[in-house]
Amino acid sequence: MKLASYYVPGLYIEDHSIDVPLDWRGLEPALLALGSTMRRGAMPSPIPGAPESIKLFYRIACSPENLDDDLPLLVFFQGGPGGESPRPGSDTDPAWLGEAVKHYRVILPDQRGCGRSSRISGRGIARIGQAAAEAGASASRAQADLLKRMLASSIVRDFEYLRLTQFGGRPWTTLGQSYGGFITLSYLSLFPGAIQQSFVCGGIPHVPGTAAEVYAHTFPRMQAKTEAYYRRYPDDVERVTAVANYLESGDVTLPDGSPLTVERLQLLGSDFGMKPSFERMHWLFDHAFEDLDGSVLGMDAPELSEGFLMSVLERTNTCANPLYWTLQEFIYASGTCAPINWAAAAEKAHRPEFDTLARPLLFTGEAAFPWMFEECPELKPFAAAMDELMRDTEFDAVYDPARLVANETPVYAAVYFDDMYVDSGLQLDTLSRVGNARPWVTNEFEHDGLRAGTSVFQHLYEEARQMGHLAR
Repeated sequence: MKLASYYVPGLYIEDHSIDVPLDWRGLEPALLALGSTMRRGAMPSPIPGAPESIKLFYRIACSPENLDDDLPLLVFFQGGPGGESPRPGSDTDPAWLGEAVKHYRVILPDQRGCGRSSRISGRGIARIGQAAAEAGASASRAQADLLKRMLASSIVRDFEYLRLTQFGGRPWTTLGQSYGGFITLSYLSLFPGAIQQSFVCGGIPHVPGTAAEVYAHTFPRMQAKTEAYYRRYPDDVERVTAVANYLESGDVTLPDGSPLTVERLQLLGSDFGMKPSFERMHWLFDHAFEDLDGSVLGMDAPELSEGFLMSVLERTNTCANPLYWTLQEFIYASGTCAPINWAAAAEKAHRPEFDTLARPLLFTGEAAFPWMFEECPELKPFAAAMDELMRDTEFDAVYDPARLVANETPVYAAVYFDDMYVDSGLQLDTLSRVGNARPWVTNEFEHDGLRAGTSVFQHLYEEARQMGHLAR
């Protein structure tokens, strides 16, 4: 259903929404597109309080001068988990979009549970728990089962149903950023004929792989990034130490009432895989202290400034995308697997250099920890479901290694050599077992290379053009 149409500078935009099943188990997008609602296999148990269908929201963007042209389709797979598609400010915001609309009609879907696609919030997950309890069922189990339906296998089926019902079944090109690369390989596993070519930026998962394996590789990168930050701004060692020591000595709260602990301070390193993250961190600590001229010199117990506390809250709060931390480790779960059991926390516990008392203090990266669901107001409603999920051993299968080996769809993958979040070595190992994969390894960009300008998209597009893989 078309909801609205309008212009932003340099772009024509349409807003749309369709209904998709909450639970795709036993259903096939192609059959549902033909009107068949019969499920194959055992009927999945309904989730108390949850609807049978949810909304999938998407935008279509094109250049105004190409409005009436029959352009090929490019669908964007957003990073995350829990991230909505870009909200364009113009044809240069994000920069890659302005380049893409020169060649494509671009589809920007909000993945299920995010943005305007039946977004899941703390209040929403609490309502599911209440409905389950009133029905005599386990509240935490119902919440966990709902969250399982927000992962890649369901997201891909939403997108395939969208392609079949709203775009005439035309094969499309995919552009995946970060977690969008995970979705890409899942899509190629499930519906290989749907895609003409795939562009992936910093997002090839290790197949097969586990969350524990991922964090064994990424914690050393977190340490290296922190050390690089301190080398660039050596005076910040003392400033960060002073803040950490202050937090260890007393109760400090953020403006939303949640505690500011050393663990939460370490979470600021989540930004270190982006540019210019070191500068953002440096200027954050530049106004950390309330007294005198804001320097550490001569302060026995420096009081933290209100501006600093607000900045920390803004940079560590996930009210806008609570699924980011909630699903962070479950994007690595596929089929029957060992319990994830807080993989990042287990890896951190084995590394004394990341202890909260260690100095210089090391920052953590894209890693979720149990304390978040005890202390952060926006995540507390998910705590019981997280306990269930961390013990689970059965998830939807996400990838088909045999199909990936036999893949014929060209996959152009930007692999950022110094990527803090998705290990480049593991990416290349996977790509060695994906048919028709064409990696481009570069250390020019960090994880957000696609958003940094037009260079990454232009490189991938030009490579595909030279290989004769483009529709036009």
